Amino acid sequence: MTVFDTVLDPRLAELRDRVRDFVRDEAIPAERELVDSGAEPTEELRRRLQAAAASAGLLSPTAPRRWGGLGLSMSEQAVVLTEAGYSLLGPLALNCAAPDEGNMHLLHRVATPEQQEKYLAPLAGGAVRSCFAMTEPSPGAGSDPSMLRTSAHWDGGAWVVNGRKWYITGVDGAAWTICMARTPEHAGSPAGATMFLVDADNPGMRIVRHIDSLDRGFVGGHCEVLFTDCRVPPEAVLGEVGRGFAYAQVRLAPARLTHCMRWLGLAQRAQDMALDHVAEREAFGSRLADLGMAQQMLADNEIDLAASRALIAHAAWLMDRGERASAESSIAKTFVAEAVGRIVDRAVQLHGALGVSHDLPLALFLREVRPFRIYDGASEVHRMSIAKRAVRRRTAARGPQ
Repeated sequence: MTVFDTVLDPRLAELRDRVRDFVRDEAIPAERELVDSGAEPTEELRRRLQAAAASAGLLSPTAPRRWGGLGLSMSEQAVVLTEAGYSLLGPLALNCAAPDEGNMHLLHRVATPEQQEKYLAPLAGGAVRSCFAMTEPSPGAGSDPSMLRTSAHWDGGAWVVNGRKWYITGVDGAAWTICMARTPEHAGSPAGATMFLVDADNPGMRIVRHIDSLDRGFVGGHCEVLFTDCRVPPEAVLGEVGRGFAYAQVRLAPARLTHCMRWLGLAQRAQDMALDHVAEREAFGSRLADLGMAQQMLADNEIDLAASRALIAHAAWLMDRGERASAESSIAKTFVAEAVGRIVDRAVQLHGALGVSHDLPLALFLREVRPFRIYDGASEVHRMSIAKRAVRRRTAARGPQ
């Protein structure tokens, strides 16, 4: 049983079961490579797993059908992506991992037909990887995107981008990036931020270094990238000039939720491992499962799983209705990011020394889930937004005093 096992449409239930079998037979066995090496997944591993997923008819569940994906709604994605997330390599195998999954959504919503043919089609088909370049080193954009320092200006024939990006996931080996840069007023468009599609072979874009980090679950790692007089043609503008911040929200709100789905699957895996262990392990004259302190940790995990499932399902339902669900996705992201950490940590504790050893993948899970409290908006930033919305909502409900 998984966290989204409810009454499902038979078609979706069948898809869930096929994803479950694929993850068990293909993705989980391949995790051993990550545990043993301590390194990030390789491009060869990605291609091998995605070829298997394509053969099974499971590739790109979030991408539109027109581009070879399964075209699932957000509520359907909650079922499938959680199942995929049962393995660290499941989302990579199904081509629904960050940052590609969020970029596919953004290109589908914002890109021109020509851009979709050039960038979205090969991405959805697993032929290439991509990345998203917004975060910058201090004092640039991080949790506060308004601090964006990378700039671009029109020189009469091309846009010229200059700036430094930091902690850009998957850039090494990616075919292209979406770069966010600040732009002045241009041809009637307001000053603001603009998104540019920059091909990896552009001589003005250079990887400065790989950043060694706690998590290593992404192909291409996390890198620092320098844009120096990086010239891109006008057709490289994604959407409209000056509307980059609005497009970032188009990408980020659903991406927060799909992140929650994937990590919730891994949390369920950690709980399942803990349940199996305590049912067999004996100490102090009884099974661990019969000891009160172990029961409390198991129960708290079940509570966190159930609450996370409900928050994700509600936000997904609102998005499927066409609502932005900014508040709901922010609440879900904050809670789920912290709940997943608690669940995996308790599972490690219940396993004792075995939990922190590399005989099991739990130590790897713990390392990988910790940064989620920072990615896609730190918990503190989301709490600030949640509180502000609550005050505005209450003030509006009370009316003039």
